Amino acid sequence: MPTHFNYLSPELQAELKLIAETLVEPGKGILAADESVSTMGKRLADIGVENTEENRRLYRQLLFTTDHELGESISGVILFHDTLYEKADDGTPFVELLRQRGIIPGIKVDKGVVPLAGTDGETTTQGLDDLAKRCDKYKTDGCHFAKWRCVLKIGDHTPSALAILENANVLARYASICQASRIVPIVEPEVLPDGAHDLARCQKVTEAVLASVVKALHDHNVYLEGILLKPNMVTPGASCSEKYAPSDIALATVTALQRTLPVAVPGVVFLSGGQTEEEASVHLNAINQTQALTPWALSFSYGRALQASVLRAWGGRPGNVLAGQNELLARARANGCASLGHYKAGAVKGVAGERDLFVKDHAY
Repeated sequence: MPTHFNYLSPELQAELKLIAETLVEPGKGILAADESVSTMGKRLADIGVENTEENRRLYRQLLFTTDHELGESISGVILFHDTLYEKADDGTPFVELLRQRGIIPGIKVDKGVVPLAGTDGETTTQGLDDLAKRCDKYKTDGCHFAKWRCVLKIGDHTPSALAILENANVLARYASICQASRIVPIVEPEVLPDGAHDLARCQKVTEAVLASVVKALHDHNVYLEGILLKPNMVTPGASCSEKYAPSDIALATVTALQRTLPVAVPGVVFLSGGQTEEEASVHLNAINQTQALTPWALSFSYGRALQASVLRAWGGRPGNVLAGQNELLARARANGCASLGHYKAGAVKGVAGERDLFVKDHAY
């Protein structure tokens, strides 16, 4: 292994570290509003709203014009490329609306998953070719962190060693490029919940995936204090017959992190992975109530688990904007409390709180 390489400048290290730490300030987490046009279309279809550019803009406007109180629980918002450049009805750019609420704008920079040849239906993620150029532009346009998602599946013969290694290296290369452009990378290796596997199987796979990702980050000289990790919680497969208590999921998740993740990483922002809104809050709360050593901030970066009730309350009707915003505020507060271990199960009853949000082979 080469031992001569250049660290990032002290000034760049300080900038990245500050951004990362700000995103995981106590009681705060991230809203993932980076759904692609097709995925947003599915969300809108579910509430009987046509998938048009204007309807997508109106929905994002609802999110980003929510009361300034939102900034007390939400530290950052991940945007889709088109959304970054959109404006509210009064001409205010969405990025400015977020800044006014003390929320850091971020951006989804991967270009989706593609088949990985020679595997049993596994994938890798594309988008590295022009990433440096795009990151420089995004930084200029107000984004200070980014997200890149890789996907791994649990099956009888998956994930394969090839899929684990390939996705780890892609994530590390992405992280390195982002940091060179003064953008904090959120590293997202998602082990999908599809399948009938039990909790122990998910824990073992998650540990193997995270260990490979961390090694790749080291190999690519990524500054660990200037990243955030966005993994799945360790949960049983969606069709597993055995049920587990939140405390079981919390212990398995924390144990996987203890065995793989360096203390230098400032925080972990979990994805919700098809859990209901309430499950995502309860499990995050249990994770933060474990008595095990957890040197990182353990928070959230939720999409569906922050927006399901918002969409249903809004329903595409102008008169329901405030109702949708109130749902967002309530669920954001719930998850902010959960990130501190202070959430009481059932305290927030959103209109979609117990609605199944699992999507098989989930893609963006």
